[in-house]
Amino acid sequence: MVGFGSGAGGGPVGRIEDAHLLIIESRYYEKIADLLIEGVEAELKEHAVTYDRIAVPGALEIPQVLAAACNDLVTYDGVIALGCVIRGETAHYDIVCNNANHWLMQLAIEHTLPLGNAILTVDTEAQAIARAQGGKAGKGGSATRACLRLIEIARVGFDGA
Repeated sequence: MVGFGSGAGGGPVGRIEDAHLLIIESRYYEKIADLLIEGVEAELKEHAVTYDRIAVPGALEIPQVLAAACNDLVTYDGVIALGCVIRGETAHYDIVCNNANHWLMQLAIEHTLPLGNAILTVDTEAQAIARAQGGKAGKGGSATRACLRLIEIARVGFDGA
């Protein structure tokens, strides 16, 4: 059985070096987006990685940017998706949540691309703020740790994981 390390976010076990990441962030809810990116940046300070950061209007645009990146000449070692979808009074919430997450996973699997997903799906803004938190303890930090751990597994293979 493959182990995924210990602690929140599944690791990573060691310091990741020489990785280039793509961070795609929905800015629809600015305050929440700022907290999520704060968590990503707090976690990345411990690793020798570089990243490109692309802002999009909403969560549905995140998979579209990832699809374009997969066809681009720039090679990314991993991707971190950040966003927030807050339930409203219509079915739009379900459409956005289901499609954004489905296509992110589809692309990650098709391209064997480590993905840390911090697209929050919540009922209220208060829930989103509580989950985003800012810093390493929030979902931005845990999505970053997940992405880095998947990069680590890809580099060492399953025998060393």
